[in-house]
Amino acid sequence: MNSLGLASGTVTVVPYDPHWVNEFNIASHEIHNAVGSRIIEVHHVGSTAVAGLCAKPILDILVSVPDFSQALEIVPDLVKLGYEFRPNEEIPDRHYFRRLRGKHRTHHLSLAEPSSHYHTVTLAFRDALRASSEDARRYCELKLELARKFPYNREAYISGKSKFVAEILSRHSNSLKETR
Repeated sequence: MNSLGLASGTVTVVPYDPHWVNEFNIASHEIHNAVGSRIIEVHHVGSTAVAGLCAKPILDILVSVPDFSQALEIVPDLVKLGYEFRPNEEIPDRHYFRRLRGKHRTHHLSLAEPSSHYHTVTLAFRDALRASSEDARRYCELKLELARKFPYNREAYISGKSKFVAEILSRHSNSLKETR
C-alpha cells in the first residue's frame, strides 16, 4: 500500500507513517540512478522526514546541486522519472518539481545549492524538529489546527505556520552560533 498522496487543492494532515522512510529511499535511489553524477546529495526534508511527526502525505525531497543554473540540465531526466517541472516558482533560489499519481500530489522535489537560503533553512528546520520532540509536538498540533481551518486553502495553511517556523529557525540559528 502506498502511503503517499493528497488531492490537489486540499490540505490534509495525517499521523506519521514509518513507510515514508522507504518511499524516500526509493525516490532517492531513482534520482541517484538518473542524475547521480550531476548532484551532490539527496535529502529527505519536510515533516515526513521527522519520525513521529504528523504531515501532509507528500514526500519532500531536497537535491543539493553544485550550480543552480546548470541544474536545469537535469530537468529532462527528472521529467522522465515523473516529476513535473514548475519553473514559475515563487522561491527564487530553488527549482521546483512535483510528482502526481492521478490528481494526487505524492512528491515535491527541490533543487538548490547548499549555500542558498532555501537549502539552509530547509535543513535547519528539519534538523531542529528532529532534535526536539516538544517542538515537533507543537508543530503537529498547529498543522492539525490549520488543516481543520483551511482544508481547501493551501496558502492560508502555509501562512499560518510561518510564525512558528520563524521562531524555530531563530532559536536554531542562535544555537548554531553558540556551538561555533
